[in-house]
Amino acid sequence: MRFLFWRAFFLVMFYDLLLARDDFPGIHRRVQEYPIGRKLPATAVDAEAMRETICSALNNACVWYPRRAECLQRSAVLTCLLRRYGLPAQMVIGTQKLPFRAHAWVELDSRVVNDKQDMPMLYAEIERC
Repeated sequence: MRFLFWRAFFLVMFYDLLLARDDFPGIHRRVQEYPIGRKLPATAVDAEAMRETICSALNNACVWYPRRAECLQRSAVLTCLLRRYGLPAQMVIGTQKLPFRAHAWVELDSRVVNDKQDMPMLYAEIERC
């Protein structure tokens, strides 16, 4: 678990640096091209346990990170970590017209992982990677 915490922490830092440089295309490209690991969980229970462990490590990393991790960074990191451990996660970016807002979240098997389940109803999907 400690190794996963540090991996999440440094990924948050990496995506924070990209976001500070206004490199949204770089973030998008890296998440989109991140490969799915070969070690697939044996059962749905194993997959759920892995998802919970990864989400917990990311949440802990964000608590200790000195800056506020925005939804884009959190979602990019979570997508990459889930994929690394064999779970085919997708980062989704959506917008709301009035008032204008943009938000990113992660879906796994068409289910929102790191946010409220009604995100797809609140935000119109503009990108999936």
